[in-house]
Amino acid sequence: MKRFLTAAAVFAALVVAWEALVRAGIWSPVMVPSPLSVVEYIVGAVRDGTLWHATLVTLRRLAAGYLLGVVVGVPLGLLTARFKFCEDTLGIIALGLQTLPSICWVPLAMLWFGQTETAMLFVVVMGTVWSVVIATDNGIRNVPPIYARAAQTMGSNRWHTWVKVKLPASLPFVVSGMKQGWAFAWRSLMAAEVYVTILTGFGLGHLLHYGRELHAMDQVIAIMLMIILIGLLADKVLFSPWERFLHRRWGVTK
Repeated sequence: MKRFLTAAAVFAALVVAWEALVRAGIWSPVMVPSPLSVVEYIVGAVRDGTLWHATLVTLRRLAAGYLLGVVVGVPLGLLTARFKFCEDTLGIIALGLQTLPSICWVPLAMLWFGQTETAMLFVVVMGTVWSVVIATDNGIRNVPPIYARAAQTMGSNRWHTWVKVKLPASLPFVVSGMKQGWAFAWRSLMAAEVYVTILTGFGLGHLLHYGRELHAMDQVIAIMLMIILIGLLADKVLFSPWERFLHRRWGVTK
């Protein structure tokens, strides 16, 4: 709570300074809008439902692509950690594709799937899956070997050791990779929504793009703040509690 109040105080001070600079004419309101105009846009967009609808559309796309990326990425990460051949092939491919900017998948998705929801889903999955693969692989490899040897001494076979020892012990690393994959999924979806225009639903990325086209910087800043807020809430509600529980469970917390 104390950290939250401190962050809120710092943010309030920055907003006051921002408003003063705009009113003093140091910053052009066309390039950097005043905080009041941003608040007015948010209030108006909430009242007419534009912001809620765009947020729900974006979150629906994000959840579908992210979950599919996790479902595909975790088994592939286990394969790369288990088999040398998969490590030398799939592991190298995952490392290379993970460094590829998400926006690079957008032209390919548009050529393959056109201006459709499938194109957006493809971009989000490709932005998520490789981070999860690498995190799962690293998590398995970072499990202390003494865990497996102790389990085998007590009669555990290879399958039981993997399922009951190595996989649970690697979960803190896997969750960290899933958290990173969530961040990459956000970036991927924003890139897709900016460049792929479809009639099945306008998301936050579309509002961001139209704000740029119309030189409505209050809209651009408001959508950016909305994306930041959703990211913070996802971290506090979904990932942080899970990470703390796993760290306590495996005795790696301070």
